[in-house]
Amino acid sequence: MPGPRRAAVLGSPIAHSLSPVLHRAAYAELGLEGWTYDRFDVDEAALPGFFETLGPQWAGLSLTMPLKRAVIPLLDGISETAASVDAVNTVVLTEDGRRTGDNTDVPGMVAALHEHGIDKVDTAAILGAGATASSALAALSRVCTGEIVVHVRSEARADEMRRWAERLGVTVRIAAWDDAEEALHAPLVVSTTPAGVTDALAHAVPERPAALFDVLYDPWPTVLAARWSAYGGDVVGGLDLLVHQAVLQVEQMTGRSPAPLEAMRRAGEEALAAR
Repeated sequence: MPGPRRAAVLGSPIAHSLSPVLHRAAYAELGLEGWTYDRFDVDEAALPGFFETLGPQWAGLSLTMPLKRAVIPLLDGISETAASVDAVNTVVLTEDGRRTGDNTDVPGMVAALHEHGIDKVDTAAILGAGATASSALAALSRVCTGEIVVHVRSEARADEMRRWAERLGVTVRIAAWDDAEEALHAPLVVSTTPAGVTDALAHAVPERPAALFDVLYDPWPTVLAARWSAYGGDVVGGLDLLVHQAVLQVEQMTGRSPAPLEAMRRAGEEALAAR
């Protein structure tokens, strides 16, 4: 589209976000002069007011916590993927004022797994049952052909994961967090917990681990990921997810495809190394 275009990532806290680094690297590689991508600390209460300030120069928004569900009532429509997990991390804005939501976390997870040669597994395990776990469950519904074991730390979260499983049409077994060491023997383990939570599990990594997808990217590697890698297991990291979901965002917001995945990955790696 002609003229300067704007995009940004919203959330609270937001200072740590790598999204500006990735999107700006894509704009430079694509030759999109005049495109800008910023970050704004916006919480749920401030989100409606922020939307009121958006003019026709805005092309899109990336959303992180705690806005992925709060944004839905402000949109004109959302994709099937976003609806399946009640979470929007991408808003595409058109010059006529239409606002459409999507979720690129789910296909981003699948793409990151595919990049590591993980296309199908018989069973899988998820560590944690927070906001990211629902996207992980949706991603595994496209990769795992059998049972998914979810290790949770509260019964309330267990009920939520059962509801997501029913909605997504996948077979889930809820297990206690005290038994989380058992998860490490699965063909694919997806860790969705905050930093430090899985550190105590590292001693239980089997001698021949299969695949671990740890959604964290800072700090990296996590204690669990470092031990997993040292034992020769395949590790998919949070930066893999971040880059793949950002690639899809860039393509939707700019209308340019393919987005420069490798340039975006390099920019992310360099930014993390500088922290």
